[in-house]
Amino acid sequence: MAEKRPDLDPATLSVWAGEGESLVQGATQVPIVYSAAYGYPDVEAWLDVALGRTPGHIYSRNTNPTVHAFEEKVRALEGAPAATSFSTGMAAVSNTLHALLAPGDRVVSVKDTYGGTNRLFLDFLPRFGIEVELCETTDHEQIEGAIASGCAVLYLETPTNPTLKVMDIARLAAAGREAGATVVVDNTFATPINQTPLALGADLVLHSATKYLGGHADVLGGVVCGTPELVERVFHYREITGAALDPMAAYLLIRSVKTLYLRVERQNENALRIARWLEEEPAVAVVNYPGLESHPQHEIAARQMRGFGGMLSFGLEGGFGAVERVLPRLRLAHRAANLGAVETIAGPPATTSHVECTPEERAAMGIPEGLIRYSVGIEDAGDLIADLEQALEVA
Repeated sequence: MAEKRPDLDPATLSVWAGEGESLVQGATQVPIVYSAAYGYPDVEAWLDVALGRTPGHIYSRNTNPTVHAFEEKVRALEGAPAATSFSTGMAAVSNTLHALLAPGDRVVSVKDTYGGTNRLFLDFLPRFGIEVELCETTDHEQIEGAIASGCAVLYLETPTNPTLKVMDIARLAAAGREAGATVVVDNTFATPINQTPLALGADLVLHSATKYLGGHADVLGGVVCGTPELVERVFHYREITGAALDPMAAYLLIRSVKTLYLRVERQNENALRIARWLEEEPAVAVVNYPGLESHPQHEIAARQMRGFGGMLSFGLEGGFGAVERVLPRLRLAHRAANLGAVETIAGPPATTSHVECTPEERAAMGIPEGLIRYSVGIEDAGDLIADLEQALEVA
């Protein structure tokens, strides 16, 4: 279990966490340190830092002052003892899995993880002699049975992308611990404002920082938080493979996380209001949003989440043809393969989360071709509903 979060509200931590030691010469903002290497007056001082006896930096592929400030901010928000960062969210996912798994190991996960993660499970990890078992996402008994059969890593994503399914983190983490597995949770959709998996028993929590942590669709990054021992393993793999976060990207992420609480609070409110409106629309076959009482896992979500997030998806009665008619009519949404930004973003899984998959593979994951993933921004909810209403007229 992770150490307790400092006695500060997440809204305060978003602004202040991780910055104190990085401020120099009276500056109130973390500087962007663009230096490939860091010099020392003598070999002894250099060696002390190189061997970890004293804090400091050697080479920016390994650590960097600006990057460290970002890691500390997310670490505090997740209530974690340690954190390390990456150039992208998929670098965080792939480096973590490769750092923790070896030939002959077995990883248990679920069928409808993010498309890139799913490709790691189906195409890449098996090449290294790693056994993968993908369970039905909401069948907790099946997942527990797969864990009990042997599991080195249990990998969860909740809520899932793009179907917004929810898994009971505490229940499955307990099963993972009993089997001696390392429990990893992708918390990208929820953010540490809405959900802290480490407090529910997970060992590692990761994010595509490109999404809500960045929040402005202008920076790529990833981050992993957890116990010092596990984070050190992942960090060492990352420093050798080289998927380091750039200092400018780290600076942009620090700037963005300062408003994370405000943005997520507004997106939570907007998404719930829009989801409730969509439920009443005759052209809409299904609405996936864990904040709705009709959501199959609403009770679990209400128990482990403080807010239900800014992501929802909805299926149209007319299938992919209806998607092709509706999306171009949206005036207040970017049609793009991203999410978590201040602007609303919409698109089908076929061009966003699961573009790497065939229609048959998406169907096997429970992702219909008539689904629209809708990342709610911070605009006025009434304006977004009016925009959806006029767009759905052609569905």
